Amino acid sequence: MSQQAEGTAAVRLRGVSKVFGAVRAVDSLDLDVEHGEFFSMLGPSGSGKTTTLRMIAGFELPTEGTVLLEGVDVSRLPPYERDVNTVFQDYALFPHMNVGDNVAYGLMVRKVPKPERKQRVAEALRMVRLDGYEDRKPSQLSGGQRQRVALARALVNRPKVLLLDEPLGALDLKLREEMQIELKTIQRDVGITFIFVTHDQDEALTMSDRIAVFNEGRVEQIGTPAEIYERPATAFVAGFVGTSNVLDGDVAQAIAGDRRMFTVRPEKIRMEERGAVAGDGECAADGMVEDVIYLGVVTRYIVRLDAGPRLVVVQQNLATSSMEALAAKGRQVTLVWLRQHNRPIEAPAASGTHPQEVTA
Repeated sequence: MSQQAEGTAAVRLRGVSKVFGAVRAVDSLDLDVEHGEFFSMLGPSGSGKTTTLRMIAGFELPTEGTVLLEGVDVSRLPPYERDVNTVFQDYALFPHMNVGDNVAYGLMVRKVPKPERKQRVAEALRMVRLDGYEDRKPSQLSGGQRQRVALARALVNRPKVLLLDEPLGALDLKLREEMQIELKTIQRDVGITFIFVTHDQDEALTMSDRIAVFNEGRVEQIGTPAEIYERPATAFVAGFVGTSNVLDGDVAQAIAGDRRMFTVRPEKIRMEERGAVAGDGECAADGMVEDVIYLGVVTRYIVRLDAGPRLVVVQQNLATSSMEALAAKGRQVTLVWLRQHNRPIEAPAASGTHPQEVTA
C-alpha cells in the first residue's frame, strides 16, 4: 500500500454498485470517510450497508465503480492486500487458543518475530483495557470481554481503517450500551478510522462523528448525529432515526399554513388541556389521547388528531406517576409546539397529499 496522498479521504467510494442477479444491492454510491473519523452506516436489513462494508473490506468486488483507500484504487484487490481489518458480530475467536494467541494470530500469519508479537499483543490488550488477560480462554470471558478481544485482534495489525459489522448485536442491552461508550473511547484513543455498520439508531447516534443513512441501496442523508436527528432530509430518515411525526397536505396547511410535508419530533410537543391557544410562533392541534405507553423515565402518548392522523408525544415523568400517566387515556387535549421545530422534508416519490401518520 502506498503512502497516504495529501488531502485524500481515508475511504472514498465513487459510483459504486453491487448487483446480485436481479437485485441491485448498492446503487451508484458516492461516499467519503475522513481520517480518524467514527463513521456509521445506518439502515434497515437489506438497505445495502453491509454489502458496502464488504466491498470496502474486499470480501465483495463492486459490479461498477471505484473503491479508494487513502487515494489508492483497491477495487480489485483481495482483502489481505488492503490495509483494513474487520470485526464481526460473532467475534470469530478460536476457542482452543488463549487470548494472547488469538490476538497474535494475524501477526503469526505474517511471520512477525516473536518478541515483537508479544509487545504488540500487550499493547493491543492495553488499548481495549484487557491487559493481564493473555492466558485466559475465550470461554472464561464475558460477552463484552470477548468483543474487546476481537477488537484487539483487529487493532494489533495497525490497520488504517477498522470495519465493524454490527459487532454489538449479540450483547444484551446494558452491556451493549456500555460497549458503545467503550468503543468510542477506544477509537478516540487510537485515532484509527472506524466504519461501523448498524441497524440500531441509538448506537449510531451515540458513537458517530457522522452517519450515512441507507435505504434500498442508496444513501438518503449523510450528516452529524444532530443534523440527522434534528434536520432529516427525507421522510424515510425522519421515520427511521427516532420516532417522528410526519404531516402534509390539508393537515399541514391547517396546522402550519403550508401544505408541504414537515416533521416534528415527539419530545418537542407539549400536551395541554383542550382549548389551549397557541402563542406567537407556535402551532396547535386538537385531539384525543388514544393510547398511553409508560416507559419509566418518559411516557409516550399516542394522540389521534381531530383532523385524522395520529401524533406521538413524549413527556418526561418529572412529577408524574404511572397511574397519572395512564389516566390520560381518552382525554381531550390540545397539542402545542414551537413552529421552529417543524422541519421541512422531501416527500417520497409516491407521496400524495394525505397526512402521514406517525412513523417509528
